[in-house]
Amino acid sequence: MKIETIELRRVHMPLVRPFRTSFGTSTEREVTVVRVITADAEGWAECAADAHPLYSSEFLDASDLVIRDHLVPRLQALGDRLSAELVATALEPVKGHMMSKAVLETAILDAQLKTTGVSFGSHLGAVRDTVPAGVSVGIMDSISELLDAVAGYLAEGYLRIKLKIEPGWDVEPVRAVREKFGPDLLLQVDANTAYTLADARHLALLDPFDLLLMEQPMKEDDILGHANLAKLIKTPICLDESIESARDAATAITLGACSIINVKPARVGGYLEARRIHDVAAAHGVPVWCGGMLETGIGRAANVALAALPNFVLPGDTSASSRYFDQDLTAPFELENGHLRVPTGPGIGVEVLPDVLASVTASTDSIRF
Repeated sequence: MKIETIELRRVHMPLVRPFRTSFGTSTEREVTVVRVITADAEGWAECAADAHPLYSSEFLDASDLVIRDHLVPRLQALGDRLSAELVATALEPVKGHMMSKAVLETAILDAQLKTTGVSFGSHLGAVRDTVPAGVSVGIMDSISELLDAVAGYLAEGYLRIKLKIEPGWDVEPVRAVREKFGPDLLLQVDANTAYTLADARHLALLDPFDLLLMEQPMKEDDILGHANLAKLIKTPICLDESIESARDAATAITLGACSIINVKPARVGGYLEARRIHDVAAAHGVPVWCGGMLETGIGRAANVALAALPNFVLPGDTSASSRYFDQDLTAPFELENGHLRVPTGPGIGVEVLPDVLASVTASTDSIRF
């Protein structure tokens, strides 16, 4: 495949409501949208990095720089031999920057699949036409506000509720939601690394609420700590930020650090490595689910395709477009009986709305091949 141009477009997407985690509060989603232009197709992807290095060490300004100055030149060196399957190997000498690598691989894969008329789902190995949708509920100012929000999401049809937690906002919010909505509600929590092993006794107070899982309670590099925590609490531990590769997944599973994995393609370098993590987990009998990074319809389309693989057996954070945006960059993803439909068109299977994209674009940088 011969690339003619790679376009980096910075966009600002207002959120329908503030989204608060243990890292801070977001009121908009700032994204670098990447378009890969070839003679035969256009490939689209979005960089999942935040504007500030709080969720991870990556952030958008640094991502744009490393893409332009370090990653793209390595792809240019491949010439006409370039394909999505060669991207990870070509970029491996550049340490880290997995989200920057992921957005390039994904846009190239989108263009490649559009050229051959194959959908993301078919290429990755999807086995379902729809995937169950969960929703992530941020930290709120009061229990009553939280209960109203959860009631609203359940009324919309979401099949699973995830509560963001942090010290001071954990046991009581979970208790309130469980008591209000009953034992049949699929409920889990996400700590985003906010605790330490010293908090094990406190985290064990969540055990009576029959949670699906506790996501990433401690620092991402504390695999042994998670393995020790798993021995002290009954709630299954799910790792998110700790898993950046199939090798990480195998290590964490072998050490007993997790019994569930949240697969975020952007965090692991792209959808091809995400599929490898899925396969490693399946071989060990460990279920996975697809996490989210407040994606627009561009990223959501590829995530939904990934979530249709056989070992994605838990509802993911693949929410409808309306969860985050009044106007998406693509036709909106909408709930159908608590599920999202897997796109079947070539590549990611959705079309970017040019007028909408133009209206939220702050800057554009084109790199000629």
